[in-house]
Amino acid sequence: MMVTWLYFVVIALVLIVGLLCGYFARQILANQQLRSTQNEAKRLLDEAIAKHEDMLQKAREEAISVRQAAEADSRERRYELQKMERRFAQKEERLDHKMESMERRERGMVEREKSIDVLKAQIEEVRNKQLHQLELISGISSDEAKQELMRTVEVEIREEASRRVREWEGRIKDEIDEKARDILATTIQRCATDVVSETTVSVVPLPNDEMKGRLIGREGRNIRALEQATGVDLIIDDTPEAVTISSFDPLRREVARVALTNLILDGRIHPARIEEVVGKARNEVDATIRTEGEQASRKAGVHGLHPELIKLLGRLKFRSSFGQNVLIHSLEVAHLSGMLAAEIGADVVLAKRAGLLHDIGKAVDHEVEGSHAAIGANLIRQWDKSSEVVQAAAEHHGEAATTSSLGFIVAAADAISGSRLGARMESLEQYMKRIEALENVATSFPGVERAFAIQAGREVRILVKPDQIDDLGAMRMARDIVVRIEEVLQYPGQIKVTVLRETRAVDYAK
Repeated sequence: MMVTWLYFVVIALVLIVGLLCGYFARQILANQQLRSTQNEAKRLLDEAIAKHEDMLQKAREEAISVRQAAEADSRERRYELQKMERRFAQKEERLDHKMESMERRERGMVEREKSIDVLKAQIEEVRNKQLHQLELISGISSDEAKQELMRTVEVEIREEASRRVREWEGRIKDEIDEKARDILATTIQRCATDVVSETTVSVVPLPNDEMKGRLIGREGRNIRALEQATGVDLIIDDTPEAVTISSFDPLRREVARVALTNLILDGRIHPARIEEVVGKARNEVDATIRTEGEQASRKAGVHGLHPELIKLLGRLKFRSSFGQNVLIHSLEVAHLSGMLAAEIGADVVLAKRAGLLHDIGKAVDHEVEGSHAAIGANLIRQWDKSSEVVQAAAEHHGEAATTSSLGFIVAAADAISGSRLGARMESLEQYMKRIEALENVATSFPGVERAFAIQAGREVRILVKPDQIDDLGAMRMARDIVVRIEEVLQYPGQIKVTVLRETRAVDYAK
């Protein structure tokens, strides 16, 4: 037991000694760590203090450099300000000198103005005295003298101006007349054209006299069909191997001539064939119209015309004016205009263009209201870009308010072409106007399809629309047309009015 107790005592002592040794060992380690921490803290503090002192030193140096730069900049600014102050002071000094000199001049000017006013007053006084003396001597006031002087001078100037104007007008008129005579004489001598003759008939040759009977047909149905389709008067008389086509309208006469020629060559002559051939003949005449227009433009040397203008130009071949063919007249005017333009130094190409197109309105003047000059100007304006040509066409009969140089040229060429001996005859123009008026009266009634004046205006044949006019209506229309013709037209003899109403039923076997 004792040993065991000792053993426990020794163990306890060993444990106590161990605990004490561990405690002291920990204390020693803790002191060593504390001393090392303190040393490290002291080292860090010393480094921080050194860095702080270094930063303070740099900050002091930087502050010193900034202050020195600021002081240098301040010194420079002060120097600049001083220089500006010195300049301002010098300028102010100069301005003061100038102000003083201006004040001296102003005082001098005031004194001069005063002396001038005094002189003006003295001069006015002397002038008034002289005027008063003159008024006493002359017996009239100064205002009356001025008015009298102005009247005298005005009368003298007017008389002198009138005399000079009369002299210059006479001289210029003589020179212009002489120059115009020379130009017109030269132009007329250079232009040689045929003299026209009026005609309203065409003759178609026949291969034999038997063809006359075939043209007439059974009970005259073929000749009636041809006359109704073309609007002409077919004269089949004792003239051997010839048929005469009579119509005031050259276009209808040409269509009838072409159709009749084709019928004779074909040999098949009956009403249905006649209508077919007449339609083809109209197409052939249209092609001829285009060809004639193109040839006319080439002959005149006028290029680049619109196709519609060329077509209208070709229609003038079948239009006459006072017995003169309008297309030939237009070609003649184109050549004359070019010659006149060359004589006076104007544009020859433009003058030829205006001369060729000046009567283009006559191609449709029977269809459109207005003078042919105004109608032609509107047509040219629609299809040609040249405003000078439009103006010349409108002015060539003096209908416009003003006249251009090109208008004078075309008007002179037109007058030359129409005033030549034998160029025109009045009777055909009056006859054609009467025939056109007769057809216009007939076509003015509703329901009329076509109207043809035949037999030299002694008969008017009217084709009506059968779906609008019945048999009784046709009779009433014939009577109404007769009354209208008697009211509005003047004519020799009597006029036969024939109203034709034809109803057709057409069907096809399939």
